[in-house]
Amino acid sequence: MFGDLMGMMGKFKETQEKVKQTKERLNTVTLEESSSDQLLSVTITANRVLKSISIDDSLLDDKEQLEDYLVLTINKAIAKASEIHETELAAVAKEGMPNIPGMDGLFK
Repeated sequence: MFGDLMGMMGKFKETQEKVKQTKERLNTVTLEESSSDQLLSVTITANRVLKSISIDDSLLDDKEQLEDYLVLTINKAIAKASEIHETELAAVAKEGMPNIPGMDGLFK
């Protein structure tokens, strides 16, 4: 039993390191999201760090419209980045979980 516990602890440390590496890698994964008319675009990492915003000059005349565009486009980008982030980390976590009966349905 003690050997099993040590093996599980080793697996846990290995999984922690893989999660750390995955988070670092996700800093290099970028997504671009644009408004439906392509007048505004944002670039964000899979770790949900905003990298750039590009605004067409025509949006600069209407502050309220620009604000709406920013909110909608950034929220869409964050949603996509979050989906990738969660999927990647769930895959690493599932890979590192010990085989415990009844636990296999938690990481689908």
